[in-house]
Amino acid sequence: MFTLNRHMRAAFGSLSLLGAFAGSAIAQDAPAAPAFDTGDTAWMLTSSALVLMMTIPGLALFYGGMVRKKNVLSTVMQSFAICCLMSVLWMVAGYSIAFTDGGSLNAYLGGLSKAFLSGVDMNSASGTIPEYLFIMFQMTFAIITPALIAGAFAERMKFSAMLLFMAIWLIVVYAPVAHWVWGGGFLASDGVLDFAGGTVVHINAGVAGLVAALIIGKREGYGQVNMAPHNLVLSVIGASLLWVGWFGFNAGSAVGSNALAAVAMLNTQVAAAGAALTWMFAEWIVAKKPSILGIISGAVAGLVAVTPAAGFVNPTGALIIGLIAGVVCYIAAVKVKHALGYDDSLDAFGVHAVGGIVGAILTGVFADAAINEAGAGASVGTQIYGVVFTIIYSAVATAIILYIVKALVGLRPTKQEEIEGLDINLHGETVQ
Repeated sequence: MFTLNRHMRAAFGSLSLLGAFAGSAIAQDAPAAPAFDTGDTAWMLTSSALVLMMTIPGLALFYGGMVRKKNVLSTVMQSFAICCLMSVLWMVAGYSIAFTDGGSLNAYLGGLSKAFLSGVDMNSASGTIPEYLFIMFQMTFAIITPALIAGAFAERMKFSAMLLFMAIWLIVVYAPVAHWVWGGGFLASDGVLDFAGGTVVHINAGVAGLVAALIIGKREGYGQVNMAPHNLVLSVIGASLLWVGWFGFNAGSAVGSNALAAVAMLNTQVAAAGAALTWMFAEWIVAKKPSILGIISGAVAGLVAVTPAAGFVNPTGALIIGLIAGVVCYIAAVKVKHALGYDDSLDAFGVHAVGGIVGAILTGVFADAAINEAGAGASVGTQIYGVVFTIIYSAVATAIILYIVKALVGLRPTKQEEIEGLDINLHGETVQ
């Protein structure tokens, strides 16, 4: 019995040793899982949540407070529905078009190799973070960009038309432009700098908004009936959420928990504050009273203007950009709009397109290689080139999409529905 037990122990020992060697061999042959940076991953998880907050509830409340009471629910509904629709479309095709290699067309368009996130798994990396997280972060940008457009045609577009337009616009306009700048396309190759979306997000959306406002036409009674905001407290809350969320937008675009994220965050704060003050003082001088609508609009203008520059300029440059943007956007949103007579309901063009243009061009002026070595080759000419190309493409493509949607489902509700309000007629609900 002793001999048998001894032999059994020896056999089991040999098996254990063999298993250890086999496990070691398998571990050596298997590819090592990427070592994600936990600090970067934690910051990007936070940034993604912050940017999502910019659309819901931030933009929803900001826009919802500025429309008339009869249209507040429809306006908030647009932001919420756009969030849902863009999330699905980004996962299905948008991410792949923006961030994969398009082969011979790569300068202009990504491919579909990652449609439905094909090939992405738990070990897929984007720099020091999981690719799933990078996809989520970029998804929040794809959500807020079309949502911004809705401010230009607020109170006068059919919900069905809005959904169809936004779906096509994401695939045809937003994803390609994102590829040009961030996905290895020709604007990046040509040296255009856009840290967090001056061209991709704000100029793109603002120009699309102006085109939409012009094609859809003015609101019923525009210039004849009172169209003052129904609840500016909601708009202040929305603007405050946008401001805080913007730290994820700009500092998150460093794609890491590092010094570049820190300077982008500081730049965001000082630019927003500077623009809020200059808009307020400009309005105070011209209209004799500083308004709450003015100061929150100025803050958003500063946030927009510093977006392309946040990771390329030092805080002094960011402050100057904000100060300039506050005045220029005030002139564009208040004086120029009224002089030309177009109905950009919530100043999507005057704040986002104009602010984005100011910021993009001034990035070429104030880019500091000590902040980001990519800024060493910055030039105003190159920045203007990027701005002009984005404006032309966004305007032409948006117009084509709108006319297609108009032919398919129509763009506007009936005159009577618009007069009564979109809340009750399109959604069967009202604010009591």
